[in-house]
Amino acid sequence: MAVLSDNTKGALLMMASMAAFTFNDTLVKMTAGALPLFQLIFLRGVLSSLFIGLLAWRLGGVRLRLPARDIGLIGLRTAAEIGAAYFFITALLNMPIANATAILQVLPLTVALAAALFFGEPLGWRRMLAIAIGFTGMLMIVRPGTEGFTIWSVYALIAVVCVTVRDLSTRRMSPAVPSMTVTLAASFGVTLFFGLASLGIDWAPVTPRLAALIGGAAVFILGGYTFSVLVMRVGEVSFIAPFRYTGLLWALLLGLIVFGEWPTALTLAGAALVVATGVFTLVREGRLARRQAKMPRT
Repeated sequence: MAVLSDNTKGALLMMASMAAFTFNDTLVKMTAGALPLFQLIFLRGVLSSLFIGLLAWRLGGVRLRLPARDIGLIGLRTAAEIGAAYFFITALLNMPIANATAILQVLPLTVALAAALFFGEPLGWRRMLAIAIGFTGMLMIVRPGTEGFTIWSVYALIAVVCVTVRDLSTRRMSPAVPSMTVTLAASFGVTLFFGLASLGIDWAPVTPRLAALIGGAAVFILGGYTFSVLVMRVGEVSFIAPFRYTGLLWALLLGLIVFGEWPTALTLAGAALVVATGVFTLVREGRLARRQAKMPRT
């Protein structure tokens, strides 16, 4: 029986992670606004935090004594996670799942651009060109100034900004910070924030169907986090990272089957541009990282 290589295992884990996150999005969207947003995110957060807490305990990946700088970065990352949850889920409930997911695919480009602007990371002309083409694809998806452009498109773009801040703050953390500590802090932070926010609203009754959808979403969130942690332990990042775009394929498929949605040809073309330039950026970053690692240190 053939043994899978580390790269193959990593690719499968990445695809499993993206599938889990997309199924979570689908179940959340299926609630169709039957619950107030704050109540919905809080209830999902309670379950997912419990699951993530148990996972962290089993893996022994929680460390509370950290340098002040790392604690500040974890706080910033958690705040960005809260913003991303609010804006993305609001957009998700009001626009096609494939469109919302496609907008998020611009993340590798925004992270690369922001890292160059704020942290002085090198950004050659090839990557600049890829970013420009990718942003053109993003404009084809959101189509500003047309009937297809709505406030929910703006919410999805704000979610991109929030996730960019989240990823950049993660990059600045020291290697001593365990991944599960960061994940657990984000989950607890989101749950606490939306729990407090939900105190000021009238809660809606949770039917058995809604309970099943929320419970399922929490399970898929756990799966997404688990696979994303495992994927960091095998294979080469430059090989594995592009498989994150399989989430868009799941969004297209589930959008069609569950909601009867299919993007326009222009949206699909824009998504293809975003994916192509994103894959190029991720692969090139991996090659540059390997090249720097091989350079002799003086």
